[in-house]
Amino acid sequence: MFTGIIETLGKIADLKHDQGNLHITVESAIVHELKIDQSVAHNGVCLTVVAVADGLHVVTAIEETLNKTSLGHLKIGEPVNLERCMQMNARLDGHIVQGHVDQTAVCTAFKELDGSWEYTFEYDAATGNVTVEKGSICVNGISLTVVNSQANSFSVAIIPYTFEHTNLHNVREGSVVNLEFDIIGKYVARLMNR
Repeated sequence: MFTGIIETLGKIADLKHDQGNLHITVESAIVHELKIDQSVAHNGVCLTVVAVADGLHVVTAIEETLNKTSLGHLKIGEPVNLERCMQMNARLDGHIVQGHVDQTAVCTAFKELDGSWEYTFEYDAATGNVTVEKGSICVNGISLTVVNSQANSFSVAIIPYTFEHTNLHNVREGSVVNLEFDIIGKYVARLMNR
């Protein structure tokens, strides 16, 4: 369980393909606090730490994960949003995030405004996922508020702190991102379709 509040940016140090799996090595400021078997969200994808050494940690994304997320697009040197799992005695600053990416989306518009930024993302609505105006959405692991909700797209407005401290500053038109829709909204949508 996560909150969508990014702790730090990591940097992709190595990528190794092994059959259908991708071993991802990440350098970060929190590596000294990580341990094997710990869950860490990488761009919103919950992955298990399988190795820690020399300021680096390694996680493995299996074929299923690679097919449903943007992790297969990672490049060495690229920043990655990192969040460790939520502690039960901590505040829930973002919203309830599972780290289970529902699908990817493509950035279709990027606007620099006066002191903020607006991104528009388009996704395949045939999967049944929906957004609502002022509802929660998780983009690359970042808890954000939806503005301009449409049938297959939505926009988010980004404050300077989020822009500077996450990998959104690298997202432009054509970029592929991970989406996790609000868990409560997903259950309500499923019940309404019965």
